[in-house]
Amino acid sequence: MAKKKRLRLIAEMARKIRAYRELKSRPRESQKYALDYETMRRPLTGKMLPVLAWQDVRRESRLFSLLAGMRLFGVGRMFTRKSWLEDHPEPSYWQITKIKVDYTAENMDHGRAWGTLTYKGKQESEVKEVEKVMYHDWRLIPKDMEQQFRDFQPLPEPPVRYAAYPPLLRAMLLAQRGKAGGSAVTEEPALPLKRDVVLNKDYFRRQEQERQRKEGTAV
Repeated sequence: MAKKKRLRLIAEMARKIRAYRELKSRPRESQKYALDYETMRRPLTGKMLPVLAWQDVRRESRLFSLLAGMRLFGVGRMFTRKSWLEDHPEPSYWQITKIKVDYTAENMDHGRAWGTLTYKGKQESEVKEVEKVMYHDWRLIPKDMEQQFRDFQPLPEPPVRYAAYPPLLRAMLLAQRGKAGGSAVTEEPALPLKRDVVLNKDYFRRQEQERQRKEGTAV
């Protein structure tokens, strides 16, 4: 008969208390991402922001700096980033669906946000947490421009015509090219997925001659 596992109630309670204390001792969002704008350092870690980010820190806003001054903390509104506007011609934005504010922050300008992401004109179906809310490059999309962002139709992706060779075969091809050329080869070998065949009369004539050669002539 199997021995019953003894419940250690005190040990289990102690484990839950340790987990709760660990959770309470973790720094909040307002402590983790607080910034001294004079020295450009985070007081909690003492790390300095990259020099290239200083200009955006002084001119642009964090996501929760925008949300804190809006009705319902901006739920339902659309936000984009300066880097997306500069790097991609297709619209990229977040539509906020849920907010969890850090109420210990002085201006309630820290917390976590969830929403649906549309990146390069392609919308994702699932709701997930917004990334990099602490970056100083968030911008609110005006309401009169929201429909313009939604109406964008992405171009269809071109079909894949080539695939990469297996590693061993790729190494053999590169070694063969190096021996033939005598210098370093920079062009990556690619395997065509479709063979272009010209179906004319000569093609069918050659196919028939090849078939007769293999089968032999009837006696």
